[in-house]
Amino acid sequence: MPSSPKLTESEIRERLARVPRWALRDGRLHRDFSFPSFVEAFGFMTRVALLAESRNHHPDWSNAWNKVSIDLVSHDVGGLSQRDFDLATAIDALG
Repeated sequence: MPSSPKLTESEIRERLARVPRWALRDGRLHRDFSFPSFVEAFGFMTRVALLAESRNHHPDWSNAWNKVSIDLVSHDVGGLSQRDFDLATAIDALG
């Protein structure tokens, strides 16, 4: 799937308002998640992995016991693109 173009600062600010649980950190969309257990965190990561694979757009992430941190960036355009915001919205919809 081809990437969408790199977004401008004003486009990023506009789109950030649509994903209020995400923050801009070091030029990436960032969100931390917390779950009652490791198994639930891992299950969430599995759902995100399947979602990301279906979109051919993969997060940079980490997991420590019940915590998952996700960073989204379009490496191929050197910044944020609409694909990052679309994936953030889809991840939020997972619950």
